[in-house]
Amino acid sequence: MRSKRKVFDAEGHAHFVTFSFYRRRRLLDDDRAKGIVIHFLAEQLQKIEGACIGFVIMPDHVHALLHFKQKDMLSHFIQEWKRRSSIQLKVFMRDHIPSYVVAIDLDEPIWQPRFYDFNVFSGAKAKEKLDYMHNNPVKNGLIKKAEEWAYGSARWRLMRRSVGIEIVPLD
Repeated sequence: MRSKRKVFDAEGHAHFVTFSFYRRRRLLDDDRAKGIVIHFLAEQLQKIEGACIGFVIMPDHVHALLHFKQKDMLSHFIQEWKRRSSIQLKVFMRDHIPSYVVAIDLDEPIWQPRFYDFNVFSGAKAKEKLDYMHNNPVKNGLIKKAEEWAYGSARWRLMRRSVGIEIVPLD
């Protein structure tokens, strides 16, 4: 029996979150699909007045460093981000990349049900998590330098270039 991991979201800390696609499938090889996930991240942040400190959208998983003004928002936020993006991703795959639909069953979930959360208490830890997530595409051989990845916040952090989401600076 799996233990249910507790999410500590009542103290107003930032959260480094990671979640993956169901069965670690690579559903975001298509750049337009990555854009769907980014769109719903931005929309959900605006809806609940959340802040994004950084993010990376990978072909098979997502990392984000988030902060919320209100307490106990993280689980609801992630649930809605996953729910809304999964609906649109299924429509997109069915309409634009039928080869994915042949390879997967669209009746199965898009995302794994759980997510990993790490509370971030300091600027030094936030920088460590940002460096880790921004280097993820480099480590996976997708690019040579973090700022080349168009589906994350490294371009904003390193070059102050737009990334489709408002990024808040580290304090």
